[in-house]
Amino acid sequence: MALAAALAGMAGAQQAQRRGPNMPEPLVVNDNSGFTPIFDGTLKGWDGDQKFWRAENNTIVGETTAANKLERNTFLIWRGGEPKNFELKLEFKMNSTNSGIQYRSSMLPERGQWAMKGYQADIDFQNTYSGQIYEEQARGFLALRGQAAHVGSDGKKKVFAQIKDGNDLKGILKINDWNTLHIIARGNVLMQVVNGQLSSIVIDDDEAGRKLEGLIGLQIHVGPPMKVEFRNVWLKTLP
Repeated sequence: MALAAALAGMAGAQQAQRRGPNMPEPLVVNDNSGFTPIFDGTLKGWDGDQKFWRAENNTIVGETTAANKLERNTFLIWRGGEPKNFELKLEFKMNSTNSGIQYRSSMLPERGQWAMKGYQADIDFQNTYSGQIYEEQARGFLALRGQAAHVGSDGKKKVFAQIKDGNDLKGILKINDWNTLHIIARGNVLMQVVNGQLSSIVIDDDEAGRKLEGLIGLQIHVGPPMKVEFRNVWLKTLP
């Protein structure tokens, strides 16, 4: 046991030496230093249709049923501000269809009291779209899972790098279980990290189409009955 402990200590020291004093610290997915929780176990500070949204067991639940159908996408909106540069962390789980997390978004009253448009971290039960950067009710697909994309001043989208194969990234997503999502928005750069893996990047130079601040919201999507859950919602504002 003493020899094993000594070898383990040597291995750790060698690893630290290889990293060097100026190397970045390793990733810790659940490190929330500098973040503030924006969900306290109730829907205080959140605004949405209570026919579909509720809080239970420290979780935000959005649910539709055969008897309680949804005609249009609806959102639960955080009313604590309209962040500009920020990081948002949360966990999500769902049992059907599609959902998403809105950010730097605005209200769309012509489509309903709780309708939104803007950037969306897309998630879906089949994990076809989960991890991509979409823009609800606006420019549509901006970066698919695994892509680093640029939106030019003319609104044209171009993939300039492949982060990783989208099908490989699909493998890190857990079905019927909790996944972590980390959104980073700074200036015109958007990044989304799922379960610790960088999933998509957008550099948005479309001044006419982009938005540099706005609302945060959670989506229930039209379609068959579904249930989506969110918990551990943390926000950190950036300079």
